[in-house]
Amino acid sequence: MRVKVFARPDTPDHTRARIHASVHEHARSTPEPDPDAGDEALLQWLENTFAPTELRTLHLDWVTEDPLPYIDSPYAAFRLSAAASKSLPADAVARLLADEEEIVRLTMARTAPHLVDPARAEDIERRYSGRGKFTRWWDRKPVLTLPPQALRRFATDPAPRLRSLAPRDPDLPAGLAERLAADPEERVRRAVAAHRNLPLPALFRLLADPCEHVAHAAAASPFLPAGHMERLLTRAGL
Repeated sequence: MRVKVFARPDTPDHTRARIHASVHEHARSTPEPDPDAGDEALLQWLENTFAPTELRTLHLDWVTEDPLPYIDSPYAAFRLSAAASKSLPADAVARLLADEEEIVRLTMARTAPHLVDPARAEDIERRYSGRGKFTRWWDRKPVLTLPPQALRRFATDPAPRLRSLAPRDPDLPAGLAERLAADPEERVRRAVAAHRNLPLPALFRLLADPCEHVAHAAAASPFLPAGHMERLLTRAGL
């Protein structure tokens, strides 16, 4: 109920602030229920625990329709809703792309990818944490265009996720592609398995990768020679 009142456009500012503070206080102070607690106690604990996240990730249509008054709001949900607007001026977009909340940055980048310059795009990718179900959608398909020089730097980055982005460069040098194919991280090997510049010996090794997903990605590569494809099909009894 408090979350619904918080989200109303006619809620006074002082009331909204009081609700925001009380929701976080309840989440902090609600003890974990006893193992023998009843369904009502468990439900109340879940509601109190999840409420701060719900406050942070609300999408408010009325804010998206008139976003400018809310781009500097103290509430993440208001900035998030503003970031979903396609009518923001460039300076407002820049502020939201640099927001302290990851979900706000990613939403703004997805709303206006054409306004994300290469330096900001790299910063967003480097800061991406991938934690929580509300941001993991960012990994599903490319949103931002990164220049080849950035993607090639990523190929040797300590972070596995950034290394897995390097194959987005269609002209990734064969040496870097081969290095990625031998990466200890499954996600990196899988990402490079179908790259056009991956040397065939490395591609053949990925066909026997201990990770089934990597092997499947290699088998699906359009650059796998037809003869090798036929042998794979024969071995599979097809």
